[in-house]
Amino acid sequence: MFAVKDTAGHTYGMPFGKEKLSGVYYRDSRARVPAFARTNPKEPSPMDEVTISRAIIESYTKELLDALELDVAIVGAGPAGLTAAFYLAQAGVNVAVFERHLSIGGGIWGGGMMFNKLVVQDSGKRVLDDLGVSTVEYQPDYHIVGAVEMASTMCSRAVKAGARIFNLISMEDVVIREGDRVSGLVLNWSAVQIANLHIDPLAVRSKLVIDATGHACEVCHLVVNKLGGRLRTADGTVMGERSMWAEIAEKDIAEHTAEVYPGLLVAGMAANAAFGAPRMGPIFGGMLLSGKRAAELSVELLKS
Repeated sequence: MFAVKDTAGHTYGMPFGKEKLSGVYYRDSRARVPAFARTNPKEPSPMDEVTISRAIIESYTKELLDALELDVAIVGAGPAGLTAAFYLAQAGVNVAVFERHLSIGGGIWGGGMMFNKLVVQDSGKRVLDDLGVSTVEYQPDYHIVGAVEMASTMCSRAVKAGARIFNLISMEDVVIREGDRVSGLVLNWSAVQIANLHIDPLAVRSKLVIDATGHACEVCHLVVNKLGGRLRTADGTVMGERSMWAEIAEKDIAEHTAEVYPGLLVAGMAANAAFGAPRMGPIFGGMLLSGKRAAELSVELLKS
């Protein structure tokens, strides 16, 4: 190596025996990647596109590999899924969330009819207090929360607590074991489904799965329709949500948060959809409480 200064006065270490093109030495004349590295530690290193790509691929791959064996896998990163992930991570549970969409937060962002405000009651406010989301009292037992702050803060707090969130990954199927117990998820890139490509998925193993897919109740539907499984609902099927009745829906949702099939829990609107309860509209306290209840039940089941 020998030292060379450029016209700006930067000092580089130049290797012998490298090809010189247009006054600059290159590791590889085809790639046009400079071979030198700055010898002055105070100078920033030259930017390299391949290093950027390698950093992203290596770090993401490591995180995904670490999520192949989980205590709890959550499908859906809406209010219930994020709340469950936060409390599970706080309890030291190995948890990951898989969300098919680019954005995290489910129906939070849209508020009520695109007015990006939501309502919670006192019980739901206590969950938001745990998460660090600010609220403003509108009248006794009615609190306003900004949808943007709620979605972004919940996502941040869940990740900082130790939950892993993978967006743009869709659930195609479940992994089963003896007695058709749900024992993991079969996953693929959302882009594969959107493009309708025939590409085999990959699987993760988990001791428990939480269906937090909202109104669609996707995991439960799959268990009923593909496995022929009988859920722990009145008729053994996904009974379907009923029309809006906020008071009943908010009360029922926590009660319906349960293990509906061996290894499978429901939370949030998926719980009301499974048990045939009403929808509640843009009041979100019940979904937060359902997510917290799903976390508590998961911890109990993992200990049993």
